[in-house]
Amino acid sequence: MKKIVSYATLCAAIFASTLTISLPTQAAIPVGKDGIPTLAPMLEKTSPAVVSISVEGKHKIRQRVPDLFRYFYGPNAPREQVQEQPFRGLGSGVIIDAEEGYIVTNAHVVENADEILVSMGDGRELEAKKIGEDKGSDIALLQVEPENLVDVKLANSDNIRVGDFVVAIGNPFGIGKTVTSGIVSALGRSTNMGINAYEDYIQTDAAINRGNSGGALVNLKGELVGINTAIVGPNGGNVGIGFAIPANMMKSLVDQIIKYGEVRRGLLGITGQNVDSGLAKAMGLEVNQGAFVREVAEDSAASKGGILPGDIIVEINGKKIESFNELRAKIGSLGAGAEVELGLIRDGEQETVDVTLEDFTARNIVAKDIHPALEGATLADGVTENDESGVEITELARRSNADRLGLQEGDIIVGVNRKRINNVSDLRRMLDAEDKGVIALNVKRGRSSLYLVIR
Repeated sequence: MKKIVSYATLCAAIFASTLTISLPTQAAIPVGKDGIPTLAPMLEKTSPAVVSISVEGKHKIRQRVPDLFRYFYGPNAPREQVQEQPFRGLGSGVIIDAEEGYIVTNAHVVENADEILVSMGDGRELEAKKIGEDKGSDIALLQVEPENLVDVKLANSDNIRVGDFVVAIGNPFGIGKTVTSGIVSALGRSTNMGINAYEDYIQTDAAINRGNSGGALVNLKGELVGINTAIVGPNGGNVGIGFAIPANMMKSLVDQIIKYGEVRRGLLGITGQNVDSGLAKAMGLEVNQGAFVREVAEDSAASKGGILPGDIIVEINGKKIESFNELRAKIGSLGAGAEVELGLIRDGEQETVDVTLEDFTARNIVAKDIHPALEGATLADGVTENDESGVEITELARRSNADRLGLQEGDIIVGVNRKRINNVSDLRRMLDAEDKGVIALNVKRGRSSLYLVIR
């Protein structure tokens, strides 16, 4: 009579029989004293680098003052009321540099935080300061006193493959450090849900829940392959679809924050769309994946590098890409001035071009990302008629906050609260510093000079 073996027993037997095989980019799974496979040794070394983060702050709630009240109080009446609502939040973080005390987390974890506390695995609580953030990719860099810290080694996330085993470590729902495991389900993933502006995610079925944000996704060697950032779940819980920011993308952004205090995003200077079967058929293309170049901006990095409308970009620095969204995210995470080799298909032939990325912040910036009162304006570095450097209003939406403030297209902002500014980066930094009070913008309009007040 044949012995019936359960599915779980069969899987365990197959798993145990392959323990000595070292998979590409992965470590062989060690066996404990009792002969059972275990990840405990790896986690004992890696877990101390993953921390819990608690924040306190105040959300600003802006409400437009009705025109009726403005009629009674005159033209100097405030255009909006601002109320502050206290909040508390929880998340996770990863120590990436023990000597400097650098910790990476998600930008949304520490957004509007006035106080940031980091809880270590040994019970210590350390105050952290925010060095910088990039909301477009949801990365923030914190720093604590570098005393008795353990950091995690970074993996080359370009080398991971679909099917690689990964482990997620974080603080879900504030219950404490938790470990879950799974595999890499997909690469170069965009959610198409507008979670972040730049999405080039690692997708995994390792359980990720609220509070895991900013935590670590590691391989079986204990190396950091990604920063957990988002989930798709109808009720906010895990359904096996989680997303992590690749370690290489995170490192590029963090290096820029450390060097400049902000992310100086690279700019290629093209518009386009994903290549799909419909576009391929209409254009007579021989590929069904890649980034189709619809338009190349004049004097842009793409133009100078020789990219033409109709090209299909299929590689970045020798690594294949599948979509325009993936191209945009990868280019956006590289810093201004980065030299990039792009593989493309032109007239059915494979070619490579070298481009040097421009500075995105020197081009048009959506002003609402800098201050809500400037919503509706598009900004760029500019000069006045007297060759005075400042920030130009290149576009302005009617009936927007910036329009109601009194700004006009062609205006050049040259100062904030009587302090000189020369470019968009100066304006962003100054408004961040002055956000809690009345802000007076010194504006040059043709040969005239005026002040506009943000309350």
